Amino acid sequence: MVPDRRAGRARGRHGRGDQRDRPRRGVRHPAYFLDEDDFRARCRAWAEAFGPDADVFYAGKAFLSRAVVRWLREEGLHLDVCSGGELTTALSAGMPAERIAFHGNNKSEEEIEKAVSAGVGRIVLDSFQEIVRVAHTAQSLGKRQRVQIRVTVGVEAHTHEFIATAHEDQKFGIALAGGQAAEAVRRALKLDGLELVGIHSHIGSQIFDMAGFEVSARRVVRLLAEVRDEHGVELPEIDLGGGLGIAYTSDDDPREPHEIAKALHEIVGGECEAAGLRTPASPSSPGGPSSGPPPSPSTGSARSSRSTGCGRT
Repeated sequence: MVPDRRAGRARGRHGRGDQRDRPRRGVRHPAYFLDEDDFRARCRAWAEAFGPDADVFYAGKAFLSRAVVRWLREEGLHLDVCSGGELTTALSAGMPAERIAFHGNNKSEEEIEKAVSAGVGRIVLDSFQEIVRVAHTAQSLGKRQRVQIRVTVGVEAHTHEFIATAHEDQKFGIALAGGQAAEAVRRALKLDGLELVGIHSHIGSQIFDMAGFEVSARRVVRLLAEVRDEHGVELPEIDLGGGLGIAYTSDDDPREPHEIAKALHEIVGGECEAAGLRTPASPSSPGGPSSGPPPSPSTGSARSSRSTGCGRT
């Protein structure tokens, strides 16, 4: 994985000169080389930026291996997985189950059972059907599963249309429009197998403009206020998702972790204060920014300048 291009321009295209060629000699199959020091430094930067009151999640779909899980575990980050395979990788590499969030809009019953049995810290519910499935599985196993509900907030993220995930007509989450998200909360609160801990939203990937997060926070906090007024419950968590942009090209200029954390804290804190709510914990999911700029691909001894994306949905 190449280090930050902005810091490494003076040292050549790949940040550390041609060091990436050294392990490649003699390799006759596709391989990705990751800079462990750089990866760990990014993890620390995000954890320090958000502080001890927030859980920082690495989005596993950016890139996941047993070594990456070990680095995340040792640096104190949490892990967001979205398949049974990613969950298996995380658990087999020693990630504590309580630091895992299980995502995905098409979880199988087997995957749900594995996640609940393992004791993952959160399952993010993506549909009305999943509310019932997860509750039933948890009850059958004699457990009460911590969950968040993923909502679509109708925000137009300033990104490519194919990686925008919060507009109403799409496959992720439960819409705020028409009271659907409020109904999902009602159902989740009634089920003994679920402990609803928060609301999750995600507006897209490769986002540089914070304006979309501000609108998303306002709408999510409005839902939290409605939950308080109707049910007398203040949910302790709000997750605005990840999708923060990375430097794919020299024209991209992503913000630093401390700048993003400060902006999000101010956005969420201001909206909660206006609604008369205690400021909830705010998990963050910087998948691409933690692992990117993206890995350098190599096939055999052939030189390649192509980069792969580290997105998150």
